[in-house]
Amino acid sequence: MNDVPLHRLYRHFSELPYSLRALYTAVLVILGIGYLFALVYLFHTYSGRDGNPGSLSYEDLVIAYTGSGEASRLESALRGPMSTMLPRHELDRVVDWVRQGSDREDYEAEIRAVLNERCMSCHDGSNPHLSNLSGYDNVMKVTEQDTGADIFTLVRVSHIHLFGISFIFFIVGLIFSHAYVRPVWFKVLVTTLPFVAVMTDVSSWYFTKLYQPFAWVVMAAGATMGLCFAFMWVVSMYQMWISPTPAKVRERAAKDGYGVG
Repeated sequence: MNDVPLHRLYRHFSELPYSLRALYTAVLVILGIGYLFALVYLFHTYSGRDGNPGSLSYEDLVIAYTGSGEASRLESALRGPMSTMLPRHELDRVVDWVRQGSDREDYEAEIRAVLNERCMSCHDGSNPHLSNLSGYDNVMKVTEQDTGADIFTLVRVSHIHLFGISFIFFIVGLIFSHAYVRPVWFKVLVTTLPFVAVMTDVSSWYFTKLYQPFAWVVMAAGATMGLCFAFMWVVSMYQMWISPTPAKVRERAAKDGYGVG
């Protein structure tokens, strides 16, 4: 399959004008930086739920989607993604208060001040996607047993991922289509696999709530998307500016009477 002739509509990066290559490069740079920030955000959001804040584990994902089974939602957040928002002694005091029954008197005497100072800038009720921690009654809602992300939260995040990630891989895949990669089936696989992975990833969020080992599928699908993105990004940038023009492309250019470079 390495000898498959070039498709009549195929154009290698070397056959594109410099203005288009510059545009592709700018897009790839921005998307690459954005992808790195997304990975940092995912790590910050999900790591540490199992009590080990320095790593992202299978247990972290299980707790995120199915809950801890024991701790409250507030404790799970404080032990996980929000662990850096409070000093250790304040965090332990809030957790102890929850475990001791979330008494109103102790809340008014001590806990309210801690939450107002450390949490209220984001959890004041103005953002419907974040827990409202203003007032005892609202705080009591997050002291209930942690059952993980609810279905409507998953639905909201699902449509964002399906739309956003699909557009990202459409753009990166469109740029990558100008790369010279053989065998052709491998190029097709790398281009289409991220779309299969994102569907597998999102659907596995729901399945994990029913059967916890699906968290491994979530991790595998995320890794697949990351590897495909990195491969297409590196190959595209390399062939766009560094590698020599493939022989088949030069031969076609010479035959058709136009230059490459």
